[in-house]
Amino acid sequence: MWKRILGLTLLLVIVGVAAVFGRLYTRKPATAPPLAIKIEMTPERIERGRYIFQFISDCDGCHSERDLRRFGGPVAPNGRGKGVAFPPEMGLPGLVVASNITPDRETGIGEWTDGEKIRAIREGIGRDGRALFPMMPYGMYKHMSDEDVYAVVAYMNSLAPVRNPLPKTRIDFPVSLLMKSAPQPAGSAPSPNLEDKLKYGEYLVTIGGCIVCHTKMERGQPVPGMRLAGGQEFRTPFGVVISANITPDVETGLGRWTERQFIDKFYEYREYAEKGSPPVGPEGFTLMPWLGFSQLSQEELGAIFTYLKSQPAVRKAVETHPGQPKT
Repeated sequence: MWKRILGLTLLLVIVGVAAVFGRLYTRKPATAPPLAIKIEMTPERIERGRYIFQFISDCDGCHSERDLRRFGGPVAPNGRGKGVAFPPEMGLPGLVVASNITPDRETGIGEWTDGEKIRAIREGIGRDGRALFPMMPYGMYKHMSDEDVYAVVAYMNSLAPVRNPLPKTRIDFPVSLLMKSAPQPAGSAPSPNLEDKLKYGEYLVTIGGCIVCHTKMERGQPVPGMRLAGGQEFRTPFGVVISANITPDVETGLGRWTERQFIDKFYEYREYAEKGSPPVGPEGFTLMPWLGFSQLSQEELGAIFTYLKSQPAVRKAVETHPGQPKT
């Protein structure tokens, strides 16, 4: 009798687990239909999109071929937007590929509608309805204003098509199932108030991905209490780097910095951006987009600094280049 009951209970558990797994496996990510929109390609909009793509949101950082043997990883000739398969050294859960986002019709996104491009950027949904791996920071880009995302799409449409066949992203189980929860419909987003320095700084920090890189993550989630405190490790074939603490902690963060010092730190790299950056070894390797951020205006960098200084201070010492001599 007891054996019968135990066997029936075990069978029910197995059936229940299988049902839950089946729902997770077949579940589609939350999505909304792409906008039925055709972006007007004005020179002003294309230029604004270029500025966001190259300097603020660092789309080049993932989607362009870069020379990471040189400081700041400048974009390689004819490499903009052609896509990249990330190396295994990064320790990602499977093969992660940043797509070719040039207008090439066979290997890029030349067949995508503008609405599908907007949805991918802000909601993390591919043209085929799949969830994009959240290394693409669509959780931040959902806050990108309507006009700014239109500008980014206009700029992407203006890129020269590059034929570059790439493999498809293949994410390992169980991450492949869990990541389906990441995309969410974004709706509409207003343009930021440029007169409100604090709010504008928050906008720039958000769409610039500062929170994503400067907050330590565990199992794909930010560690509580560690927002902007650095400590996230990035491993590449060119070197290992750990993101810095950019909270206003006096001892381990930006607490002693002035706005002028903050701006000047970025402007140190303007010459590299304009004339070319030098070769660098593991001791100076960086994924921080110094070259792009060096092109931001003083007002934009000042707004970013104002927002960072308004955040909770977290005491956390970070060695950005572990095991390497100080540069």
